[in-house]
Amino acid sequence: MKKPNKRKIINDPVFGFINIPNDFLYDIIQHPYFQRLNRIKQLGLSSFVYPGAQHTRLLHSLGAMHLMGEAITQLRQEGNEITPAEAEAVRACILLHDIGHGPFSHTLEHSLVNGVSHEEISLLMMEKINRELDGKLDMALEIFTNVYPKKFLHQLVSSQLDMDRLDYLSRDSFYSGVSEGIIGAARIIKMLNVHNDQLVVEAKGIYSIEKFLVARRLMYWQVYLHKTSVAAEQMLLNILKRAKELAGNGAELFGSPSLRYFLYNEIQKSDFSNSDKALENFALLDDSDVVSAIKVWSSHPDFVLATLCKAFTDRKLFKVEIGTEPIDEMKRKFHLQQYMKYFNVSLNEAAYFMGEEIVSTDTYSPEDDSINILYKDGTVKDIAEASDMLNITVLTKKVEKHYFCYFRL
Repeated sequence: MKKPNKRKIINDPVFGFINIPNDFLYDIIQHPYFQRLNRIKQLGLSSFVYPGAQHTRLLHSLGAMHLMGEAITQLRQEGNEITPAEAEAVRACILLHDIGHGPFSHTLEHSLVNGVSHEEISLLMMEKINRELDGKLDMALEIFTNVYPKKFLHQLVSSQLDMDRLDYLSRDSFYSGVSEGIIGAARIIKMLNVHNDQLVVEAKGIYSIEKFLVARRLMYWQVYLHKTSVAAEQMLLNILKRAKELAGNGAELFGSPSLRYFLYNEIQKSDFSNSDKALENFALLDDSDVVSAIKVWSSHPDFVLATLCKAFTDRKLFKVEIGTEPIDEMKRKFHLQQYMKYFNVSLNEAAYFMGEEIVSTDTYSPEDDSINILYKDGTVKDIAEASDMLNITVLTKKVEKHYFCYFRL
């Protein structure tokens, strides 16, 4: 019997044709854990602002795998040894780097599960797949956890200039229509090299890196941290918080079995370590579980839950005020008293109609992991030092903003 050909080609609107190079990577893509990413939006609730931002985590992961292949080819051309096994492992690693994201990507990371990051869940899922594949992901796991001897392979997966960022900036700007985020991913990859086991960019690529960093800053404040997206996220978090409170008090709530598992149980990090039940339920959760529940909860007997769910469904989102300081306590009390009086609710219930979030980002942080520029004489400089553009040093400063979200009466 002829073995089926698994070497598929995917037509990607951002990078063109993406080749799946072998059966092993195809089998990973076909795994239910990976296919789940097709039901999770890459940009969470950004489609409330940019209606075209409907692309998925699966698309992003495939794009990152494609760029990883381009980077491997480039580094080999520069004389760096990357074995076929390493190439396959680092591709598998970038394919699976986001597999632990919950519904709406980052939005629900700490609402349904306490104290567990998506990176930790990604690792647990990768380990589970590895057991099913009889250890074929051993090297990928070593790269993912940064214990593999060739450190530059981990940098290709997770650093300030990794294939993850190169894909999501290109992809998110394409689907959102925000042209300020467009970067020259192909050009940057052509400038990559390895020096002393560290990923470096050749000096002639400085301007491409400058553009990359500026684009990243613009995308963060214009798309990822857009005030309307933050307002939608805060409303969604309040909805789930209220649902969990009602569930804890014994109220009956519609939901898929996996969503109800997290609503009616206080799931901690230890639950993921001690049994497969938490992980298996998490692996069944995606955006559709939450959306369908919110639609049904719009007519729930609980006034707070129903009001928030209907407002979310109809896009009557929280209003937002942005400042450099926390919200004044008198202003907070004023809004709470208004809600208590207008809705005839308790102080605890009134608090669900508002929310606060401190948002901070530094576009480039040399302390975490630097972007190094390699000169022809063999010297290496951090981009913040190598760049002759004032903006780079400005980009290293952490910017903090206080978002006050509230239900407008």
